[in-house]
Amino acid sequence: MLACNAANWMTRLFPFLVPATCKTTAAAAAANDHRVVVYYQTTNHNNSITEHISLLPLINSEPEISVTHVLVAAIHIVDEDNGIRLNDYPPENPIFDQVWSDVAQLQAAGVTVMGMVGGAARGSFERLDGDDAQFEKYYGPLHDMIGTYNLQGLDLDVEESMSLGGIVRLIDRLKADFGDGFVISLAPVASALTEGGGNLSGFNYFDLESQRGAQIAFYNGQFYYGWGDAGSAADYEAILDDGFPAAKVVMGLVTNPSNGGGYVGLDRQAPVLQELTGENPSFGGVAGWEYFNSLPGGDAAPWQWASWMADRVRSAAATSGDKRDISTTEALWRGVRKAGRRVRREAKKVYRDYIA
Repeated sequence: MLACNAANWMTRLFPFLVPATCKTTAAAAAANDHRVVVYYQTTNHNNSITEHISLLPLINSEPEISVTHVLVAAIHIVDEDNGIRLNDYPPENPIFDQVWSDVAQLQAAGVTVMGMVGGAARGSFERLDGDDAQFEKYYGPLHDMIGTYNLQGLDLDVEESMSLGGIVRLIDRLKADFGDGFVISLAPVASALTEGGGNLSGFNYFDLESQRGAQIAFYNGQFYYGWGDAGSAADYEAILDDGFPAAKVVMGLVTNPSNGGGYVGLDRQAPVLQELTGENPSFGGVAGWEYFNSLPGGDAAPWQWASWMADRVRSAAATSGDKRDISTTEALWRGVRKAGRRVRREAKKVYRDYIA
């Protein structure tokens, strides 16, 4: 560990010098444990080039690296600025110089760093959903940004109407251009992963999973803003009941009440994560929106969110595949809930057959 801590210090100066042993250790943690995903949108306080919000404490402030994925947000496909922006500026703007330096150092330490496209600002996926000529026009700048900044994947946050054919074309092109190792995730509202649930994306996620599930690494379900409740295991389990595998469903959380509706306090979140990891050894992990003010550390120490989450989701179930022992009362309660979910699932099937 001392050698890796020294390597982290050296990496800040010379990212390419990080020893392979340290990179392997971090990569193994990412592969063997539940995901801990951090969205990184606010990169500078007050949009000041001198007030950078560093990612480096995620890899050098704790004995072990807790974060598995960092998603640099939000990429917008536009008609100005050579077709692409990161938040309000072109990605090459000097305000992001330290961001890209941090990204290289996280990657050297074994953290997967991806970009996030879309979000609440509409237009990116509308531009990518046109005919082939339009697609090529708007895909080109995105392709170039991925290559320029060595992004290892994309999180597709489609919060506007897009056709199934359009999202399939985009996924196919990304895989063709960047290879099978390029990580693709999507960020639907949690209810979109249930049959008949609310959906902002236009296309049906069950159809997408059926057609391109092998190319999609995971789904960062948004369990907030009324689209899902992270304060209970019920909404997550409803997704599993409807067919999505636990390994691919990440529970998206708000990291601070000022970041949006649906924040769940950590004292209430802990038993939910315990239940989910106990019942589902392949639990997909957690994702936090967003990094800069994440509790419990807040503005002063936002990296503490990742370590707090890792401590709760990297259970015995994560490494051994064994379920934790639970009390007889808790086992009975969970059995009742499962029975209720089976009734709900069968009722949905009956209804679908009826309306068909």
